[in-house]
Amino acid sequence: MCYGQQPPFSRDNPTPQRAVRPRNDNAVAVADLRGRLAQTEARLARARAREAELSRRLEDMKRFVSVMEILETFLKRRFREQREYVARLFSPSHLPSRK
Repeated sequence: MCYGQQPPFSRDNPTPQRAVRPRNDNAVAVADLRGRLAQTEARLARARAREAELSRRLEDMKRFVSVMEILETFLKRRFREQREYVARLFSPSHLPSRK
């Protein structure tokens, strides 16, 4: 063949034949895939660790919000009680009579 190892392109066979990879190329491809798999697994481990940290922080924030809601309820009740107390102090029945 004058075109090298591959047959020339023809209309009967639109895609050129793929040459079988030598064993050395396969070993390189396998090594490359193993390296990529290791990188993917490392990224996955980092993502899972990040997810665990974010979940922990979310739970901390939920507890904080819950405490703040309890505190808000308590302070609103105390404010209402104090306002009612002051209103009673200044109500006409509690004021000294002017004679």
